Amino acid sequence: MYDRLKGFRDFYPGEMSARREVIDTVESAASRYGFREIGTPYLERTQMYVDKSGEEIVEELYAFEDKGGRDITLTPELTPTVARMVVAKQQALSKPIKWFSTRPFWRYEQVQQGRFREFYQTNADIFGSSEPEADAEILAFAADMMTDLGLTGDDFEFRVSHRDILGGLLRSFDEDVDVRNAVRAVDKSAKVEREEYLGLLSDAGLGYDQAREFADLLERGDLDEIAEVGGENVESAVENLRAVLSAAEDFGAREFCEVSLSTARGLDYYTGVVFECFDSTGDVSRAAFGGGRYDDLIESFGGQPTPAVGVGIGDATLQLLCQRAGVWPDEELSTDYYILTVGDTRTEASEIARELRAAGNVVEVDVSGRSFGAQMSYADSINADTVVIVGERDLENGEVTVKDMSSGDQTTADIDDFPGDRDAPTYEDYE
Repeated sequence: MYDRLKGFRDFYPGEMSARREVIDTVESAASRYGFREIGTPYLERTQMYVDKSGEEIVEELYAFEDKGGRDITLTPELTPTVARMVVAKQQALSKPIKWFSTRPFWRYEQVQQGRFREFYQTNADIFGSSEPEADAEILAFAADMMTDLGLTGDDFEFRVSHRDILGGLLRSFDEDVDVRNAVRAVDKSAKVEREEYLGLLSDAGLGYDQAREFADLLERGDLDEIAEVGGENVESAVENLRAVLSAAEDFGAREFCEVSLSTARGLDYYTGVVFECFDSTGDVSRAAFGGGRYDDLIESFGGQPTPAVGVGIGDATLQLLCQRAGVWPDEELSTDYYILTVGDTRTEASEIARELRAAGNVVEVDVSGRSFGAQMSYADSINADTVVIVGERDLENGEVTVKDMSSGDQTTADIDDFPGDRDAPTYEDYE
């Protein structure tokens, strides 16, 4: 017997039914905003991720040499791939470019709550607009997606920040500070003790007193004070953040947004507004998902300067949040009809099944030659709403038996009138 690989998951039909309902809900929200679905390869050249994140990233990848001697990897995220795609056809694509997709990704990392080595993610991105409305639309789509799932403002919040506020403020304390490592320290601030956090800021080049003052400024979150301390560049970033929040108000998402300047998003390519979605109750400690603006990435891939903003919605933590809030779909099978056969009735049973399926119903017919009792038990196990019994004796009378599985009641129907022009005939139609 073979064991499943660590960090990978199996999804049986009931689980997959719930996941499919959630994925369909998320993708439906994206489609309503005009995001168009794309498909992307599961393998990319390893060098694409090395150029973006450095050689150390290889340790976190499922990277290998293929039979052609090429260094390739299972894709750990979508953003570099869509950046490559935009560059390839940049002149031919109408702006703004609005794309979405749902697919698996792979990262060789420590398995923990809400984090696996294979995970599924829906990405939605807008390329070609630097306007605050583009950032706000990403927030609005994410908010609509969450409320479509049955969540409310009591269940989740978007913690919104701005990378240029962080970078500009850090440089106002010390021009030579290592902004990259300092922002990574901010990103870890909620996960470590304060002294360790201050130590990480000091390691990035701030003096201890500077680190403490910087941390206190972020904690107070007074945008006017921060703009005054940070100078012209920070003031401009504060204005941009306020403009995004103002647009989010018009788009219906502002009520879910909280300014949280300690939200940094650890990825280096973010350049402007960033946000993360959290469980408002704190029961799920990890961010459910996040996103932000990355205006420099397309140019770094050899394309023309192209502003971009997007969100990546991972499956695992979102499921934890939905389960905590009691809105995760029931993990059970759903079947409209089971056609139960008794004797040599395959021809008639198959015709009924075809007609019901043509009307859009989920229909099963016995394919194992089982007894009446075994077929009835199977119908119950797949949660069949209605069982249509096609038996030799009933057919002699020109009838079929229609059984309501929830009540156990049953009646007969004229076979020439079943299903007739009804899309979903039930027991009530014939009682």
